[in-house]
Amino acid sequence: MRDAAPQTIYLSDYTPPAYLVDSVHLTFQLAPTATRVISKIAFRPNPEATSREFFLNGEQVELIWAKIDGAEVAPAVSPDGVRMDVPDAPFVFEAEVEISPQTNTALEGLYMSNGMYCTQCEAEGFRKITFYPDRPDVMSVFTVRIEGAEPVLLSNGNPTAQGDGWAEWHDPWPKPAYLFALVAGDLVAHPDQFQTMSGKDVELNIYVRPGDEGKCAFGMEALKASMKWDEDVYGREYDLDIFNIVAVDDFNMGAMENKGLNIFNSSCVLASPETSTDGNFERIEAIIAHEYFHNWTGNRITCRDWFQLCLKEGLTVYRDSQFTSDLRSAPVKRISDVNDLRGRQFREDAGPLAHPVRPDSFVEINNFYTATIYEKGAEVIGMLKRLVGDAAYAKALDLYFERHDGEATTIEAWLTVFEDTTGRDLSQFKRWYEQAGTPRLTVSESYEAGTYSLHFTQMTPPTPGQPDKAPQVLPIAVGLLAEDGTAVQPTVVLEMTKQEQRFKFSNLESKPIASILREFSAPVILDTAALPDNRVFLLAHDTDPFNKWEAGQTLAKDLLVSMVTEGATPDQSFLNALVEVARDDSLDPAFRELALSLPIDDDIAQAVFETGAAPDPDAIFTARETLKLSIAEALSDSLPRLMASCQIDAAYAPDADQVGKRSFGAALLNYLSLLDGGKAAQAQFDSATDMTQQFTSWLCLLRVEKDAAATSDFYGQWQHDRLVIDKWFGARIGAASPDKAVAMAQALTQHPDFAVTNPNRFRATLGALAGNHAGFHRADGSGYQMLADWLITLDAINPQTTARMSAAFQTWKRYDADRQGLIAAQLERILATPDLSPDTTEMVGRILNG
Repeated sequence: MRDAAPQTIYLSDYTPPAYLVDSVHLTFQLAPTATRVISKIAFRPNPEATSREFFLNGEQVELIWAKIDGAEVAPAVSPDGVRMDVPDAPFVFEAEVEISPQTNTALEGLYMSNGMYCTQCEAEGFRKITFYPDRPDVMSVFTVRIEGAEPVLLSNGNPTAQGDGWAEWHDPWPKPAYLFALVAGDLVAHPDQFQTMSGKDVELNIYVRPGDEGKCAFGMEALKASMKWDEDVYGREYDLDIFNIVAVDDFNMGAMENKGLNIFNSSCVLASPETSTDGNFERIEAIIAHEYFHNWTGNRITCRDWFQLCLKEGLTVYRDSQFTSDLRSAPVKRISDVNDLRGRQFREDAGPLAHPVRPDSFVEINNFYTATIYEKGAEVIGMLKRLVGDAAYAKALDLYFERHDGEATTIEAWLTVFEDTTGRDLSQFKRWYEQAGTPRLTVSESYEAGTYSLHFTQMTPPTPGQPDKAPQVLPIAVGLLAEDGTAVQPTVVLEMTKQEQRFKFSNLESKPIASILREFSAPVILDTAALPDNRVFLLAHDTDPFNKWEAGQTLAKDLLVSMVTEGATPDQSFLNALVEVARDDSLDPAFRELALSLPIDDDIAQAVFETGAAPDPDAIFTARETLKLSIAEALSDSLPRLMASCQIDAAYAPDADQVGKRSFGAALLNYLSLLDGGKAAQAQFDSATDMTQQFTSWLCLLRVEKDAAATSDFYGQWQHDRLVIDKWFGARIGAASPDKAVAMAQALTQHPDFAVTNPNRFRATLGALAGNHAGFHRADGSGYQMLADWLITLDAINPQTTARMSAAFQTWKRYDADRQGLIAAQLERILATPDLSPDTTEMVGRILNG
């Protein structure tokens, strides 16, 4: 029986651990349903502790025996761990437990994936392996012995010995249990080497299932590029003799940064031109960088408690964003990051799941691996760097690594490093970690006698548990343009600290046009309604790529809202401006692709909701399709020349230049398909030699419903490749017309290749249904019912994935009363499920009652 009333944990209740750990020795005797784990742990009392209770976490583990200093003991065993009396001095605790990896479908702790043993211990999975103080502020050196018939036996750190059927590993760097890792299976290594800046040679391996060896080369190059970049930009050198990556098919997350043994969802490391799109390559590059960068920002310096999760995740997301910006196009990366932030985190901030970057309470920490922790956490780092400057940021990071290496620390310690480095008082800036919600920034202007003024007002709406908000520190990057597009005032960062504030620019010959919030310098919603409508001008002339793109997106969103709510028709001035951007060969093709991309249906729904109306998903879908056709018609004369400019004669490479051309070409092909019924798309599909060309052309055919033969051909060609078939599932549902999406999803859940136990396949299928806005929000509620049915089924198998997928319902209160009623009924049905997991109970309860 699962706990029906899980306990809420509060940041304010933190107490230091009663006992610290000096060393851990683990022996694993592997067997699918009866793995034995023998532990030998050296404890000592913590002089800073306020309690001397000895408690070790442990869940779903069967205790065989336990000893203290060699003498057998009989601990008090409960479903969540063991308690016992222990000496008030250093002692050694030993135990043997039995666990069943094969039946561990939750994919936490030690489990099996297609015959391979692997682990996932973040956040609290280690307690499903053996009894231990499973908290991040207990750090220790680990020595591991693995005994099993599998040919490859891996753990953290460096290999120390091996023989027939066994291997031993030692990690010299103290770590919390959440960074423990073990892998055992029939695996093949793709090897390489890296020489660090001090001249040390590091052995590198990517371990994969036999048959996947040909998909490792790009991942290995990304790893080496990450290691070199971290040395060059942050001065961080790798600290072990070996770095291993393992690709796993069944994995709840994208990847995990376990010390020296990163475990990756196979979709986030395996790549080849024939099976992976450009987007797959870039995502793999970024995730490999992210997990490697955790070696210092997460492993060497970790979190004191799980409330500090953004300390490692926000900083590491910011670092991997810097890495991608340096390797590819910084403006395109910034636009992509903001798109993701608005699409996921702003929606989170505006609904029942809103929480601060550092939460003050949680029931299940697994539910707080959110866009707020990761993406907004990264934005906070970016703002801090923007406020103090590049040199001060670099100096503060050096001090952070020097001062806190080997520690489990806090947000307060992180901010203190910047205060000590710069002399700034960051007490107000700290509110970014403490207050939920997205600030709304309103701006008006005035011009008189050569002085131009901008008047800003900030307000953060109430969020669950936080009705009143104090003013935030806002870095507002502003540039001023003349009517001919030349710069009057280069970009300057205005530091707003009050609820209302005025900034003046003097000695101007004429009234300028303001470009506000350049590079999206703060994660806010900017209201420029009080300014003249200069968006067409900014789309044509702004020298800041982000604001140039933003002008077009705002024009498109406002136009779509008026089409939905007022029956307006596409505006010719907007169409003309968009065509001019598309024709401008001086612009990066990747940027032009982004400029031609319309806001997604969910964004339009939120914009309609903010006008005070309930969004109609069908009307939004129709308006967006109408505007797409109008853009296609406006572009028609330019399409042949523009598409010709995207042709690539060289061999496939996932570099920035080729990716930009292919992405722009795909956008153009999408519009051309609306005019020629998919003729050009079919020709590209038939001749494609890489997955990007094949997949993008197939998507065009799906959207114009000329897909029957191509869909069959695509499946027949790739049915042997599990990652490509994930794409096949997701694309068919995502591109389905609203009246067909639910039926398509229902049919695919009955397909022989559908597996509810595989998170990738489940997300590809049910996630695509939730992402098909008008299809999911069908007026008859069939989309809601189908997702709820599958969430109930999945919860008994994999609570983590269930809880995260339930977020599809978080915007339910913005729709009409009938849809609200239908969604509420499904949420209540989920909550009424017997033995519902704490993960899903918390998430669905917050969504329903928030």
